[in-house]
Amino acid sequence: MSLLLFTLAAVLEIAGCFAFWAILRLGAPSWWAVPGMAALAGFAWVLTLVPVDAAGRVFAAYGGIYIAASLVWLWLVEGRVPDRWDLIGAGVCILGAGLILLGPRGA
Repeated sequence: MSLLLFTLAAVLEIAGCFAFWAILRLGAPSWWAVPGMAALAGFAWVLTLVPVDAAGRVFAAYGGIYIAASLVWLWLVEGRVPDRWDLIGAGVCILGAGLILLGPRGA
């Protein structure tokens, strides 16, 4: 369930941020800010649904998923294929996110 929530949060955050990128860098119309802000609000809400005991731990683990999802966005939306360094870096981040989420915790 956490992976699904993290993936949804990443799509919402990336889409929201991309809306502003498109306005400021690509000349998209300013009304793109409205769905962009809605996506960012949805992202924040979805992260609260992840069943982890501390916000900081959720945010840290989410970071690894966000990085990998950003590279998927780079490929599918922007049409640029991630290079081997992108993929290696994302793999390290996913490994780190897994350690944060699944590492043994003392009492």
